[in-house]
Amino acid sequence: MITIGALSKRTGVNIETIRYYERIRLIPSPPRTDSGRRLYGAEDVRRLTFIRHARDLGFDIAAIRTMLALQEMPEASCELVSRIANDQLEAVDSRIRRLRGLRTELIRMVKECDNGKVATCRIIEVLADPPGHPDAL
Repeated sequence: MITIGALSKRTGVNIETIRYYERIRLIPSPPRTDSGRRLYGAEDVRRLTFIRHARDLGFDIAAIRTMLALQEMPEASCELVSRIANDQLEAVDSRIRRLRGLRTELIRMVKECDNGKVATCRIIEVLADPPGHPDAL
């Protein structure tokens, strides 16, 4: 059994985040010593490692909760897990497309800047224009 500090170090999850996960019941409340210190076992390390990796991949708490519940049913179909992962992949692809668009716009703005005076700064002008309508009003 290990303490919350050791669990934090082993999994890379902040102590306050571990407490939060306990409060929302993403991880079970651990047994405590007579002095009130939490004690965690190997299953807690495994579960928290799973949660951290899933969060790193952008899965939300609801999706993680569902996947954790499905782990308790090893004979169940993995179709739902696959669907959850596919939805996350689509969300990541969408963010990548959006970021590429933002990058293209920023490159254009920087290239158009002649480093003159703020009063004639093309970057400020572009940022002040309504999206999609540079001279609209």
